[in-house]
Amino acid sequence: MLEKLRPWFKRLIAPIARALTRMGITANAVTVIGAVGTTIVGIASGITGWMFWGALVLTILVVFDSLDGSVAAITTGGTKFGAFLDSTLDRIADWAVLLGCIIYFFVRNSTFTAAHAGQRYDWICVSGMALAIYSVMTSFVTSYARARAQSVGYEAKNGVATRCDRLTIILVGMAICGLANNPLWLMIDMAVLALLGTITVFQRIREVYVSMRANGDAGVSKQ
Repeated sequence: MLEKLRPWFKRLIAPIARALTRMGITANAVTVIGAVGTTIVGIASGITGWMFWGALVLTILVVFDSLDGSVAAITTGGTKFGAFLDSTLDRIADWAVLLGCIIYFFVRNSTFTAAHAGQRYDWICVSGMALAIYSVMTSFVTSYARARAQSVGYEAKNGVATRCDRLTIILVGMAICGLANNPLWLMIDMAVLALLGTITVFQRIREVYVSMRANGDAGVSKQ
């Protein structure tokens, strides 16, 4: 959904991209710095429980990471390796942010059981962990569906929750959870993410099927 705002956002960050270029920072360097920073902050947010501040820093890092395409456009015009590196490291960053949420639920659940003798689980946290783990799957399948479709000559990049949408949902949930100091909000956020992720996977499958059927390629083939 938020992909429609990409042209406007690119114009907004263009001055920052030009400044980075003048500093001699390459597009690949921006990609690596953004991915490493996102991974560290995402996991650290879950361990410390500082979800609001984690969401704030992650938002800045996500903006920084999105600069690689603008820097590439100014310098090399973009390379195949740069696109490959960006896509690969994005998967690591996505995993790390959701892992941070899983760790947060795990730590909160451990704290709950320690404070409430005889109760083994905080069902809000257990549900949140399960939904976050499921969302990891939908996130990766969504990206894989697009890559696999492209490998056979088709496009599958639409859907109700693209990567930009998923990150926005996660960061908003983290921020509200941190401000309220209540894992319930993040659990609800993970439920929304899981639902939209599932819808997106099926949307992309359908998009490829319809395109293949129109071209007479929708028959079943053996691998």
